[in-house]
Amino acid sequence: MLSKRVIPCLDVRNGRLTKGVKFAGNQDIGDPVESARRYYEEGADEIVFYDITASAEARGIFLDVVERVAEQIFIPFSVGGGIATVADMRAVLLAGAEKVSVNSAAVKNPRIISEGAEAFGSQAIVVGMDVLAVPVSEAIPSGYEIVIHGGRARMGLDALAWARRCQDLGAGELCVNSIDADGTKDGYELKLTRAIVDAVSIPVIASGGAGEPRHMYEAVSEGGASAALIASIVHYGEYSIRRCKEDMAARGAKVRLTW
Repeated sequence: MLSKRVIPCLDVRNGRLTKGVKFAGNQDIGDPVESARRYYEEGADEIVFYDITASAEARGIFLDVVERVAEQIFIPFSVGGGIATVADMRAVLLAGAEKVSVNSAAVKNPRIISEGAEAFGSQAIVVGMDVLAVPVSEAIPSGYEIVIHGGRARMGLDALAWARRCQDLGAGELCVNSIDADGTKDGYELKLTRAIVDAVSIPVIASGGAGEPRHMYEAVSEGGASAALIASIVHYGEYSIRRCKEDMAARGAKVRLTW
């Protein structure tokens, strides 16, 4: 059985680390480069970097910040935000990332998934899914709808159907973020996580809602996720990566312990 991964997420706006609740009220909370280095030293399995306003502002990602982070860490590094073409993917990978994450651009142009997988391999292509719970309807039979542009635009697209299509197009991994749970620290949306895990055969990262290590354990056990994405609980110093992983291991999760 593969070890479950713990992945700190760095949401970046204007080159600074930021955090909000349910995609709103974001506040500046520090330097993403310093945070990435600290999480790497604490035992993070991977780092995710999102330029959260790049797509909405129709601009490219801040490659200088990507390069500075890549110089400080020696674990897999995934970068997303404003990636709309294979050329954008190449630029991010050349800046030091191992993976690229596409979200809004993939919904608008699904071919970017297959084009990226063909150019760089499926292992380098992560599709980020921002998901909102909605009433069940003919268009959204799962009750989970895909939204893009940082939660600003609802797409009338069923999340489970989109997950399956992403896999078919060559995505190597899905990062499923519940907007309803994001930043609340009340726990992951386990029903959503499990539904996506059961719908595909590629790894699924649970995102949105971690408030304590127990929630991370629930995401990889009850939710079936391959990894748990975390932000607030480590950004604000409530828990260290080490403490999170030790708690998960004590509960029975297989995690990589490096100390």
